[in-house]
Amino acid sequence: MGAQRAQAKKQAADLPDGFGIAVVREEGKWRCTAMRRGALTSLTAAETELREMRSAGAVFGLLDVDDEFFVIVRPAPAGARLFLSDATAALEYDIAAEVLEKLDADIELDDLEDEDPFEEGDLGVLADVGLPEAVLSVIIADDDYADEQLSRIAQEMGFGDELSAVVDKLDR
Repeated sequence: MGAQRAQAKKQAADLPDGFGIAVVREEGKWRCTAMRRGALTSLTAAETELREMRSAGAVFGLLDVDDEFFVIVRPAPAGARLFLSDATAALEYDIAAEVLEKLDADIELDDLEDEDPFEEGDLGVLADVGLPEAVLSVIIADDDYADEQLSRIAQEMGFGDELSAVVDKLDR
């Protein structure tokens, strides 16, 4: 039993800081719930958790990884729609590399070494639920931490209070 506990502690120590929030819009109301911590290290885990939410309305995930970058994951029948706020994060974070791979981005990790941060993916990922591409572009252009950018996204879309309430309860 001691070995299992030690392994669990090691895995927890390997998890980045940050948070994953599942956002659902049903019947004109926003609902935010915390995602499992594993969503911060595995795109597959994040997608699976979001797909399990089964909702008639919009469902997407907002992942803040170490306050360094964020990922928006929106499950869709043909494969998740994705947005990565900083492609250069793929040098240090597996989940960012996973997103680039899933996006089929024509980017070699070696080429990222000397790059300034840049976004990759679908800027219109949330356009149909209240976040126009132009607004997301402005939020990305500001040199804020990822949690601040996600807070601004939530405010723009009308679920800022719901997001804050869930994030405030997390032990981070």
